[in-house]
Amino acid sequence: MLKSLLSSNKPLALMLIKAQKEVFSKIVGDNNSRNKGSGYDFVELREYESGDDIKHIDWIISSKMGKPHVKVFHQQKELNVVIAPVLSGSVHFGTTILKHELINEVCALIAYSCVKQNDPFESLICNNDVTLNTKRTKQLFGVRTLVEKIASYDVLGKDTDWKCISQKLFTQLKQRSLLFLIGDFLDAKELELGALSVKHEVIVIIIRDKFEEEPALLGEINITDPSTQLSSYVTINKTTAQSITKKVLEEDQYLYKKLKRSGIRFVKVYTDENPAEKVFSLMRSV
Repeated sequence: MLKSLLSSNKPLALMLIKAQKEVFSKIVGDNNSRNKGSGYDFVELREYESGDDIKHIDWIISSKMGKPHVKVFHQQKELNVVIAPVLSGSVHFGTTILKHELINEVCALIAYSCVKQNDPFESLICNNDVTLNTKRTKQLFGVRTLVEKIASYDVLGKDTDWKCISQKLFTQLKQRSLLFLIGDFLDAKELELGALSVKHEVIVIIIRDKFEEEPALLGEINITDPSTQLSSYVTINKTTAQSITKKVLEEDQYLYKKLKRSGIRFVKVYTDENPAEKVFSLMRSV
């Protein structure tokens, strides 16, 4: 499957192989609903009622009790998963790897988990608009298509409109879904997911580089903003670094409060980390 990809983009192919190995060598957890119905997880034994499926009658228990009894199971419920990376210019940054690359790896982990559990997934790309990236699928090749499109997506010159993202996700997602929103969430004051979290199960994965939160003292440097593509000279001394750290911390605390208030689970992954365990821990709690 990966031969042509390996020859044209070896780092991307290796990332896919790594993500696939991470998913299929670990138990992520099945998606059992709390509804009683047909499935695999036994819940209880009760007396037969009119309309029950006779295939679920436990004949041994029924003969002992003198009345027909049926087995009741947790219903195995298919999840509709939506993977929504936020791809703006700010993700074109990283001291170990680019945030763009880490976002892609996280998307691959989620998509492979869907394939493993036979859940359909689709992907959207968010920035100053929300657009379809890949259509709904359960197939393995769909993971490759997803990551190839994300990898080739040009983020430079694109800004993030959090208000637009919030509104468009609310209106575009008709079917109840498990929504993974993945981005750096810098300056996300206008992000409002309260209404969206009522309609859908929302999980936020914050992708950061540690330099953004604790910048090194580099002195005077020329910086190009990847969102606006404007360049300027800035001085990163002790005072500037402390100011940046304080600002990011305050904005993060505000973001965390909003997410917690809406009952949204979230995690932060840095560019020098292996994202698998943090992503899987969130998926086990779904």
